[in-house]
Amino acid sequence: MDLALLDQTLTDLGQPAFRARQVWGWTARGAADYEAMTNLPVALRSELASRVPLSTLTLQDEAHASDGTVKALFATADGRPVEAVLMRYRDGRRSLCLSSQSGCPLTCSFCATGSMKFGRNLSASEILDQALHFRRMTDVDHCVFMGMGEPMMNLDAVLAACARLPDLGITHRRTAISTVGWIPGIERLTEEPMPIRLALSLHAPEDALRSELMPVNDRYPLADVLAACHAHHERKRRRVFVEYVMLAGVNDRYEQAVELARILDPLVFKVNLIPYNPTGGPYDGSSRGAIAAFKDALEAHGVRATVRLKRGRDIDAACGQLAARAAPA
Repeated sequence: MDLALLDQTLTDLGQPAFRARQVWGWTARGAADYEAMTNLPVALRSELASRVPLSTLTLQDEAHASDGTVKALFATADGRPVEAVLMRYRDGRRSLCLSSQSGCPLTCSFCATGSMKFGRNLSASEILDQALHFRRMTDVDHCVFMGMGEPMMNLDAVLAACARLPDLGITHRRTAISTVGWIPGIERLTEEPMPIRLALSLHAPEDALRSELMPVNDRYPLADVLAACHAHHERKRRRVFVEYVMLAGVNDRYEQAVELARILDPLVFKVNLIPYNPTGGPYDGSSRGAIAAFKDALEAHGVRATVRLKRGRDIDAACGQLAARAAPA
């Protein structure tokens, strides 16, 4: 919902200020249309329905995976593609993976989004409307900005959306922003009062390989990125999640696990190992055995590590697979 348009429309209609709070309250609780907003006058509901769409996005396709994951493909008003994902877990969690840009300008070699043509930054309303789409389906309680785009390059809009997420049931402490290591954004998030968690896409324990996988490393080298993460931890006193996608024969050797453990302070970082999801690129995913051995090596050297559950892989909704394509038939 375009909240600025809502405010202006209500002003133009001579409505009191509390009407905007009423409309937003209903919207945040998952109202599917204005007719559900029963404490608004009937005439006002009709006016708003014709003037203020409930979403700035148009749903183009929706796919449902065998594990309960849902992927939605949207189009913005100017035709930009955007994808977002709802992940359901057996413990009852309902987590959203939201996009901050249409496409991504940073071209990480293992990520399908990086192969898209970059469109533009999304507005706060376009980010929030991804979450509201899924809120109309179910209660939600976690959110990660790990969809399309680099959130730190659009941090104003991301934070504006984050400020509204608690109204949907997602607290700041259950919200995480992922970055490839965009230092200005990390530094700004460090000063942000909202207690949002930081996640770092790392994927290699040394600069040469990381630059090969993630060209942004040439601009913001590993040592500088880790220093910014240390400063963030010092200020926030919350561990930084490290995302590490497991690529067979590329970054999954024992000595690379040892080097990763060497550069990561266990008091600051926790590693999340991500089984690689196919994107049509040049890589193969590490075997279960290789991932388990890598995890064991990290933990033997004092660094906590977990292996991420695969969600939505059969509909191209898993980590690194978002590329604004309709789901496989």
